[in-house]
Amino acid sequence: MENKKGYEKDMQWLLTEKYHGEKTEGFFTDCARLQTGKPLAYLIGHVPFLNTIIYLDSHPLIPRAETEFWVEKAIQEISASLSRRNLDSDAEAPHILDLCAGSGCIGVAVLKAIPNTRVDFAEIDARHHTIILKNIVENGIDPARARIFGGDLFSEISAQPTQYDYILTNPPYIDPTKKERVEKSVLENEPHEALFGGSSGMECITRILTEAPQFLAPEGIVYIEHEPEQTTAIHALAKELRYAETGSHNDQYGIARVTRLRYQ
Repeated sequence: MENKKGYEKDMQWLLTEKYHGEKTEGFFTDCARLQTGKPLAYLIGHVPFLNTIIYLDSHPLIPRAETEFWVEKAIQEISASLSRRNLDSDAEAPHILDLCAGSGCIGVAVLKAIPNTRVDFAEIDARHHTIILKNIVENGIDPARARIFGGDLFSEISAQPTQYDYILTNPPYIDPTKKERVEKSVLENEPHEALFGGSSGMECITRILTEAPQFLAPEGIVYIEHEPEQTTAIHALAKELRYAETGSHNDQYGIARVTRLRYQ
C-alpha cells in the first residue's frame, strides 16, 4: 500500500512538473518507466536544490536532501566570512572548489547564493561538463565566474595551481561490499563511480584529504560528505595529516553526514 501511494505521488509530480497537467502519450510512457524503477528526477529532467534548478540531462548522481542540508550551512559560513572581510573588489572574492561535482549542484548553489564568489568544478566524467555549464547558465549565473575541470580529483587543477578558500565535496563514499544498503533503483540507474568509494568507502576520501592541503589557502576549509561510520576514521586521518580543526555534523535526520576540516 505504501509503495502504491509513493508511486501515485510520483506520478502526480511527473504530470505537474513535466507535462503541465496534460496526460499525453509521453506521460503514460514515463509512468510505465516509473513503475520499472526509473528515478522520477531523471524522468522529469531536473530537481530543485536550495534556490536553484539542477538539470540532469547527463544522468549524474541525483542531488540528495542530505547534501542540500550541509551545503546551506556552508553557504551561511561563506557569507558570514565575506561580511567580516567587508570585501570591496572581485579580486578578493573567495575561491571555491566543487570537487566530484557531478551535476554541479553544490557549486551552482554557492554561485547563486553569494554573488561575490568564484567557483571551480572538478568532475572526472566529461559527459557531465555540459550539464554543469547548463546549470550555471540556466540559473542566471555569469559563466565567467566559473571554470570546469576534468581529470581525476585535482589532476587537471594541478596544471593551473589555485588556492581555494573552501573545498566542498560529495565524493563516492559507499562501501562496495554493502550494496544491500543502496536502493535497487539507485543501483540500476545512477552512476556507480559516483557512489562507491573503494575499500570501506574510504579510498576517495583519503585521497582528497591527503591532496587537498596543496590547494587550500591559509586557513582553508574542507567540507566532505561521508557515511556516519566513517567519522572516526576521517578524524584520525585528519589528525595524521595535521589539519588544525575537525568537526563532524549531523544531517537533518540526526545522522553524522559531513565533516568540516580547517587546514593550518
